[in-house]
Amino acid sequence: MNIFACIKQVPDTTTRIKLRDNGNGIDEADIQWIISPHDELAIEEALRLREQQPGSTVTVLSAGPERVSDSLRMALAMGADSAVRLDLPGDADSSMNARALAAAIGKLGQADIVFTGKEAIDDGAAAVGQTLAVFLDMPCVTVVNGIDFGDGAITCRRDVGGGSIEVIETPLPAVVAAQVGLNEPRYATALNIIRAKKKPVDTLTADELGVTEANRKTRLKNFELPPPKQPCRIIEGAPADQARELIRVLAEDIQVI
Repeated sequence: MNIFACIKQVPDTTTRIKLRDNGNGIDEADIQWIISPHDELAIEEALRLREQQPGSTVTVLSAGPERVSDSLRMALAMGADSAVRLDLPGDADSSMNARALAAAIGKLGQADIVFTGKEAIDDGAAAVGQTLAVFLDMPCVTVVNGIDFGDGAITCRRDVGGGSIEVIETPLPAVVAAQVGLNEPRYATALNIIRAKKKPVDTLTADELGVTEANRKTRLKNFELPPPKQPCRIIEGAPADQARELIRVLAEDIQVI
């Protein structure tokens, strides 16, 4: 099988975000970059499927500037066979990225299945998977936390809330967007990380992919940090007095009851 996993490089959740002086984006100077966690699930599922299907290959794709190569090498260290960076601006939107990913897959060979994460943790747009499926003319199943692979088809399970499970069967090829619970991503060993540094990461330019600024549908113009959290308030006294004061605060001061 020709298996693809599409990933996005995002700031580590422990990174303290700073804005540029002009407010039109984030200052990337001291950011630690990681693979978006849902995309790690996509890589792991691709690797597990390859183990079930002898002779299969896993190709990992990511759109972005040169720094994205570090995340692609981490995917190689996890076990991917090859990695390709799509040379796009770091602020490319979901439509632009999805079009580039679809064009790259078309160049690299007919996909039997494409894995993505359900969303990236930086913008939470949850749009690339579905848009990619449109450009590839494939069915798409999102928020997947269970997959059974059959002969030319897959059966996906989705937790839709309230204790309900949705089961969807679709023929292959298809795009699958991974949700937490699908698997537990493997760790890349130190030895594999060292080996991955010596492996090639191919690059496809925007010109080769036929992607231009005209494919961008959205542009972010102004960024603002959220307001600082208000300090907590300690209510002193006996439990009964604390309870009465808490009710008064919720009703009168905060007005949520």
